[in-house]
Amino acid sequence: MSEEINHRKYDHIRIVRDDDSTDRGKSYFDAWPLQHRALPEIDLKEIDPSTRFLGKPLSFPLMISPMTGGDHDLVRAINKNLAKAAEATGVAMAVGSQRVMITHPAARESFALRPFAPKTVLLANLGAVQFNYGFGLRECQQALEILGADGLYLHLNPLQEAIQPEGETDFRGLADKIGAIAAALPRPLLLKEVGSGMSLRDAEMAVARGIRYIDVAGSGGTSWSRIEHFRHRPGRSSDGGRAGLLFQDWGIPTPDLLRQLSPLRDRVTLIASGGIRSGIDMAKALILGASLCGIAKPFLEPALRSADEVIQLIEQLRKEFVITLFLLGIRRLDELIGNESLLA
Repeated sequence: MSEEINHRKYDHIRIVRDDDSTDRGKSYFDAWPLQHRALPEIDLKEIDPSTRFLGKPLSFPLMISPMTGGDHDLVRAINKNLAKAAEATGVAMAVGSQRVMITHPAARESFALRPFAPKTVLLANLGAVQFNYGFGLRECQQALEILGADGLYLHLNPLQEAIQPEGETDFRGLADKIGAIAAALPRPLLLKEVGSGMSLRDAEMAVARGIRYIDVAGSGGTSWSRIEHFRHRPGRSSDGGRAGLLFQDWGIPTPDLLRQLSPLRDRVTLIASGGIRSGIDMAKALILGASLCGIAKPFLEPALRSADEVIQLIEQLRKEFVITLFLLGIRRLDELIGNESLLA
């Protein structure tokens, strides 16, 4: 099983690199224009985009979203470069699924990242569906401990599992199991989708069970359905993987989700991911109620080369974000988050 998971992780990286269309590039945030200020009445240099997340300072509201993990030199290099860059720039980082390290201890090295990021926010990650396949509190604690994590992401990926040749699709009773883990875990539990979106109904179920952090992870960016389509080989499925293409754009766009979940803002911290590709997108996500933005796919190629290239991309995103605030006449994030009067 562990070798199969390792091979799957490598497949994912290969497909994302080879197929540009795994990033659906829907640009849903373009439908939300902003109020330009010709007289912003502030100095660009006085803008402070910093924030705090899980009790730690961040230079601006960016998280490197979950990407990969496993017992492979390529994976180890990616995670190490991402961690170094996150620390150097003061942004958060979440690792890819740590399931492989539970079943294959040699993979733990790719998640031992705290020495490379001693101060910034690091988030562990497991698939919630694994609670129906033998995982529980012990595995969640292991994921936290090996990373030295500040919190644990539980990801929900029913579409990916349905398309994946070896997918695990028993999602029965997960809401209550997630709630029980959240109550017992010594660190915050964050719930996320992986690119189809967390609807208001799902978010309400989560909040009712004590979840206080939700990553909406809407559609518009990387399509795991399309990625799994290209992993199908002759004889592995009755439809040859065609369903993966049919469902490649399935889901709720990220900006629409932020609007849907607005009634929950006083009870939950919203994280926006899914199709965020610029500092302008980040500003729009915060205006729509998010407190933090996650980006993954654009960091893959830089991370394959060096931490310095990841740093360059982060700095570019920060510059775009600060310029957007300047053109809105905004000095601090408390003037931005949830301020829909800034929409045109």
